[in-house]
Amino acid sequence: MTQSEKAQYIIKTLEQLYPTVPIPLEHQDPYTLLIAVLLSAQSTDARVNLITPLLFAKANNPYDMVKLSVDEIRDIIKPVGLSPMKSKGIHGLSQILIEKYDGNVPADFEALEALPGVGHKTASVVMSQAFGVPAFPVDTHIHRLMYRWGLSNGKNVVQTEKDAKRLFPKELWNKLHLQIIYYGREYSPARGWDLEKDVITKTVGRKSVVVEYYKVKK
Repeated sequence: MTQSEKAQYIIKTLEQLYPTVPIPLEHQDPYTLLIAVLLSAQSTDARVNLITPLLFAKANNPYDMVKLSVDEIRDIIKPVGLSPMKSKGIHGLSQILIEKYDGNVPADFEALEALPGVGHKTASVVMSQAFGVPAFPVDTHIHRLMYRWGLSNGKNVVQTEKDAKRLFPKELWNKLHLQIIYYGREYSPARGWDLEKDVITKTVGRKSVVVEYYKVKK
């Protein structure tokens, strides 16, 4: 099966499994999405969704956020991890949004990536999910599955993103990256993986990955 044939099979299968895909992080607007995505680094969406209501009850816009001290923000977001760095980023980017963008989140990759605590993946999620601009944010699930499916070499997320954008139609990126995340969580996790239930990897997967799976199982 060629990579193009694999891509078509993946698209078809994911569309059958996940015809609609809700955005995992709860938010009200581009600003609250930006903060939620920043908080999700090395944490889980479920944990972030427990913390953001507490934070947004105090500040759900940059003007209110800068009224909080970095320490106050840190105290609220501690459960999601990396709170010293994330609290500084949230306070700093909120100040910049006020000073440079009238309190609005810019719909621009370069401007987003220039904000404190915002990397390429975070910017891609915001552009995709808040503004509908085609992007393909690569998280650990997508990185793992692109390798398992033999569509990328697995060396780094930069290459994985390039390969995903090369193989999948641009008009599908925003929905497809979410579908892959949901599939990875449900059928092809890093731990507790059951290949018999993982129909996509079983059908199109990299041969070495499948062989190694059954070796470990023996």
